[in-house]
Amino acid sequence: MAELDVTLRDGRTVHVRPLRVADEAELLQTFERLSDAARYMRFMRVTRQPDVQRLRAVLASFPEAGIGIVATVPAADGIDIVGSAVAIFMAEGASCEFAITVASEFGGAGLATALMTTLIDEARRRGRKEMEGFVLTQNQPMLRLAKRLGFRIEREPGDPTVRMCRMSLAE
Repeated sequence: MAELDVTLRDGRTVHVRPLRVADEAELLQTFERLSDAARYMRFMRVTRQPDVQRLRAVLASFPEAGIGIVATVPAADGIDIVGSAVAIFMAEGASCEFAITVASEFGGAGLATALMTTLIDEARRRGRKEMEGFVLTQNQPMLRLAKRLGFRIEREPGDPTVRMCRMSLAE
């Protein structure tokens, strides 16, 4: 994946690049800056502490087991990660499961769109045939984005609080 600078709708610029193992500390900082509501939307449960072991395992598995993308801005300590998108490759088949996080101060500026389109393009380039993700019904901004990008939105059997978003990546 090529690194790129993206100008958002409000004129701010972010640097979009692949996620690196060295991003661990910045990702933990990003987690700390998320509101309780944002954490709930991302992790689909109340999450007070990050799972550092899981984070390390996921970072170490890339790029073989998935795709990770971050959006950064300059900060006093170097950079801040203001958005991330990942696609984890499923064990069987050629599908992947996405997850995305955008800092609240960057919500509504087009960052989620930029991250998701980059993730979709990279998943296609890497030979994935389908992308899917679980989204809370109350996360209307993400459901609107998924629909706008061409995902099918389906009810998750047995859980009225969750929607499954699926997209064929076959061209």
